[in-house]
Amino acid sequence: MGHISLNQITKTFGNVQVIPPLDLEIRDGEFIVFVGPSGCGKSTLLRLIAGLEDVTSGEIQIDGRQATEVPPAKRGLAMVFQSYALYPHMSVRKNIAFPLKMAGMEKSEIDKRVEGAARVLNLTDYLDRRPGQLSGGQRQRVAIGRAIVREPAAFLFDEPLSNLDAALRVNMRLEISELHNNLETTMIYVTHDQVEAMTMADRIVVLQAGVIEQVGTPLELYSQPRNIFVAGFIGSPKMNFIEGDAVGHSEAAKIGIRPEHLNLSTSEGEWAGTVNVSEHLGSDTFLHVQTEKLGTLTARADGEFPVRHGDKVFLTPQEDKIHRFGADGLSI
Repeated sequence: MGHISLNQITKTFGNVQVIPPLDLEIRDGEFIVFVGPSGCGKSTLLRLIAGLEDVTSGEIQIDGRQATEVPPAKRGLAMVFQSYALYPHMSVRKNIAFPLKMAGMEKSEIDKRVEGAARVLNLTDYLDRRPGQLSGGQRQRVAIGRAIVREPAAFLFDEPLSNLDAALRVNMRLEISELHNNLETTMIYVTHDQVEAMTMADRIVVLQAGVIEQVGTPLELYSQPRNIFVAGFIGSPKMNFIEGDAVGHSEAAKIGIRPEHLNLSTSEGEWAGTVNVSEHLGSDTFLHVQTEKLGTLTARADGEFPVRHGDKVFLTPQEDKIHRFGADGLSI
């Protein structure tokens, strides 16, 4: 079980309210990601759920039980931090077993749980090594194993991949997603990386200044952003924004068009421009095109699209893919 309800939760530090009244339902067994720019309140919200921060007002329920005043150790949650926080003098086995030993569990049950977690995380061959003998990805798996053996109602991940290089981040994303599929346990994951959010989440919670801007599946946020902030935050490269009156869309203060929804031509099209920078990524090329009236627009092309710096190109938006926003920033 891992159903978590936040009801009118607030958090204030001194005179600064970092989390205005907030409601959120986290379903049993789902993988939910909190995403947003630095300082948006995502880690604070996770710590409120964990009990590492006291709520200023409001109520937290875990599986229907009041948990607002319950200490962290008794909430039935397990947290994995950005830093591994492993004991360097202990073996992997002892690191994973540590929380169970502190809880006074019998050795036979501890051994059973440690062996089970090691199998799930492909750590069986490393149980007798020390953390210093492991790679960064392996150390992170040990930290996750220490959480798994507690058999929590939910796992809370606070930017767990930030210390890893790009290749390891991709591998660990896959491993954590596979772990969720195997365990079917609620996971709440905090990241500033919208690519992580898009590739891992069942649902994404987009936060700005402590306010939930939108909650939805990755594809819902991508194709139906509620406002201009979500539209600009979700998607890589970012959505292009153009003043509505500059392109004859008088009903919209701004329009948005994603780079992949701009058709490219070297001979004709709606908006003419000059290629400033072309980023060749193999299968794709991203062109940064300077137009006369609309500024610089980013377009996605086939990896072998035949242009280079200084070439003239034409951009034509796919009409059914244009997003329109009012003066209040909301989608219309």
